[in-house]
Amino acid sequence: MTEKLETALSSDVTEVRAQKLKLLREQIGDVYPAHFHRTITNGALADMYEALEPDVVTEDVVTVAGRVFSSRNSGMFMDIRDASGKIQIFSHKDTTPEDARALLPMVDIGDIIGVTGVVRRTKRGELTINAQEITMLTKALLPMPEKWHGLSDIELRYRKRHLDILTNEDSKLRFQQRARIISGIRRFMEEDGFMEVETPMLHSVYGGATAEPFKTHHNTLKLDMYLRIAPELFLKRTLVSGLSDKVFEINRNFRNEGVSTRHNPEFTMMECYWAYADYEDIMDLVERLFSSLAMAIHGSTDVTFGDKTLSFAGPFKRVPMPDAVKDVTGIDFLAIKTDEEARAAAKAAGFEVEKDWTWGECLAFIFEEKVEGTLVQPSHVTHFPKDISPFAKEVPGEPRLVERFETYCNAWEVGNAFSELNDPEEQRRRMVEQLEQAHARGEKEKQLDDDFLDAIDQGMPPAGGLGIGVDRLVMLLTNAPSIRDVILFPARRKAD
Repeated sequence: MTEKLETALSSDVTEVRAQKLKLLREQIGDVYPAHFHRTITNGALADMYEALEPDVVTEDVVTVAGRVFSSRNSGMFMDIRDASGKIQIFSHKDTTPEDARALLPMVDIGDIIGVTGVVRRTKRGELTINAQEITMLTKALLPMPEKWHGLSDIELRYRKRHLDILTNEDSKLRFQQRARIISGIRRFMEEDGFMEVETPMLHSVYGGATAEPFKTHHNTLKLDMYLRIAPELFLKRTLVSGLSDKVFEINRNFRNEGVSTRHNPEFTMMECYWAYADYEDIMDLVERLFSSLAMAIHGSTDVTFGDKTLSFAGPFKRVPMPDAVKDVTGIDFLAIKTDEEARAAAKAAGFEVEKDWTWGECLAFIFEEKVEGTLVQPSHVTHFPKDISPFAKEVPGEPRLVERFETYCNAWEVGNAFSELNDPEEQRRRMVEQLEQAHARGEKEKQLDDDFLDAIDQGMPPAGGLGIGVDRLVMLLTNAPSIRDVILFPARRKAD
């Protein structure tokens, strides 16, 4: 086979691989078998033989499989990797039959092979399998990126995520950790008594948040529909139904808006509702959840992000928004009585505000401009303006504020929660007002969700509700600078 190979192959890398595939089909037939029985993973093998001394050959025969990542001395030494780790393969005339060694010239870096052989540890301490059988499982027709370069082009890493994970152990680990974080959220919520439910992703009326939706069409129903921007209004209906007093959903949402290092139009949230609880109960829940996830991933509530150490050990700092703004800017919004006075105070402090902004909109704007960036350690900002919180209950004694908090970390919002409004008349009034504002902004397709309001008329128990941005939380727990680093296949513009 070697002599035939040398005379037949061209110099083009991809053409060489295609020609090798042709020769392999002629020599061995099936180059892409449907099944291969391995007896152990590479990671489990390393654990099993951790105590094996150097220069010791066992009598144990194992079968492993993986992708070839390096080849030395014409294939005498190869490293193959599966999802759990790598193992060295040794093929020599003293230990490997000739028919197995004859396959080596046909094996390229990136191919997937199976190997049966004897376990040993080399004099240098490398766990190794002395190959007795080599099976071609997948011939790769494209070369791997050069291992010493990996994928340094950021855009290519996002566009060719499979190559990024193949060549970047940090990226691979991050997505393994993401899976553990989502499993950890689900396990925590279930152990806390929450029932997981699934609500529709296609909505005939979009709502539950303020955002531009993605639009589609249901051919059979002859109905324009929208990809959900939030599951809130359906999850609240489950509370009305009495299905469970505690419900949650790990959900994919879609908002047809901008892209940044912290925003992606398709994103994951965990949203939950807890009957007979309020926003303070939800604050406690967030702290317990975040600390448990940090412990599960890092074995500590201290997490490194960039050059910072973030402490997820509760209790988190809790500060009302008016107090936070007063501490940073000196403006006491609670002493300001009218919208006009609020705008004047903001302008006097050097802020540019719109002529029709309300007291609450001015407060929220200054908070975003001056306070948000200071919230590095996990913190709950409470007592939001009612003007920007249409689904939350008023703070007793201060009708301009509501029982709402947002959780911040690294100056990012990662959670949003309310003592949920369940007064059906007040809920209708606020939703109508919100609809009028949307129509004034030109959102003519936005409609009132009468089915939801009908459900609330039936009676929803008092409840605390929470939405957590899972992607941002994963970023914080895995030291990822961009949201696209934690989304497997983010949407990209077409390549030029």
